[in-house]
Amino acid sequence: MTDRSGSEPPMTGAKGPDELRRQIERTRSELGDTVEELAGKMDVKGRARARAADLRDKAGAMTVQLRSSAAQAGHTVHDKATQAGHKVQNRTQRVGELTQGKASETGTALERRAQHSVPQPVRPLVMAAIRHPRPVLIVGAALAAVVVVSWRYPKK
Repeated sequence: MTDRSGSEPPMTGAKGPDELRRQIERTRSELGDTVEELAGKMDVKGRARARAADLRDKAGAMTVQLRSSAAQAGHTVHDKATQAGHKVQNRTQRVGELTQGKASETGTALERRAQHSVPQPVRPLVMAAIRHPRPVLIVGAALAAVVVVSWRYPKK
């Protein structure tokens, strides 16, 4: 069982009973290690359990890593959505301010025109309609509905 091509010096005969005992112990130790290695390789069930434990550990580590990545991605998406919401809100506010300014200018221009071109008896009514257009639009829509219904369904 000794390997003569290896790095160990070739074995020569024992030089005494003590050296013979040491060689026997060393050989027994090597033989025991070899048998232990072979027994480990033959223990398929034990190797499968060890492999399963390794895979469980790896799966657990991957789960933790994936959860961490998902949480980080969720925070990133939330932050970007918040930023986008703020941008939209700011733009909406600016557009509202511009619209309000234009409406105010238009209202002022309409009032000036009404004062110069509308006859005196109806001028207060027109000015009220310019200042408060919603009630006028509602009354106008109701009047239009009455006209359409009376035209569509005339009395016989």
